[in-house]
Amino acid sequence: MKANRIVYVSCNPATQARDLEMLAELYDVVKIQPVDMFPQTYHVESVALLTLR
Repeated sequence: MKANRIVYVSCNPATQARDLEMLAELYDVVKIQPVDMFPQTYHVESVALLTLR
């Protein structure tokens, strides 16, 4: 299934980077935005917008 757009939300930017590399054959990364939902911790969520080539 080739969706036109994917919004990929991740709590682990390292695994998101790995997955985005695999998806790069079919999708372009339009934007990536880190989100600090828990400022008292060191965790950072990451949201990426991908579009079908």
